Amino acid sequence: MSVTRGVYDPGMANAEPAETPNPNAMKFTLDVKVPQMVNAQSSAAAAGQPLAEALFEIDGVVGVFATGDFVTVSKAPDADWATITPAAVETLRTAL
Repeated sequence: MSVTRGVYDPGMANAEPAETPNPNAMKFTLDVKVPQMVNAQSSAAAAGQPLAEALFEIDGVVGVFATGDFVTVSKAPDADWATITPAAVETLRTAL
């Protein structure tokens, strides 16, 4: 979600990835705020939460936490950030 002068403009969010101390978690700082807090540690827990559902469609994602202007994505230990990060950025751009 992007807001310009109070007008909702979907699909215009920017997401900047940043490493965290946890090698299995990546923080994505947004230029918009997420519409609702999300804390889903499984695809079942993501049900009914469109942002989390979309991120769980990315192979290797095992957790999503979102609040305010950031999203933290957790991956399986054997998953690769090289494939998850660009997919997450694109998902965040189109889902918000």
